[in-house]
Amino acid sequence: MSAKNLDSKGRFKARTIGFRVSPEEDQLINSAVALSGLTKQDYIVKRLLCRDVVVQGNPRVYKALKNQLAEVLSELQRIEN
Repeated sequence: MSAKNLDSKGRFKARTIGFRVSPEEDQLINSAVALSGLTKQDYIVKRLLCRDVVVQGNPRVYKALKNQLAEVLSELQRIEN
């Protein structure tokens, strides 16, 4: 018998949930996940259960913020021209 896959708090998660989203929704979800510093699974579960998403600073969050601000800057430069 194989070992059970436990999460970081020692809980066994045996159910899988899947759903479809549009490309725009996927982009928004991925952006929010990157800025949160959580895994996609942890972020979606917290949001679905109406729990607070607390952002803990780390290199992944820093990189996501940097990329997001670069996109904002390029859009502002495009508008200025």
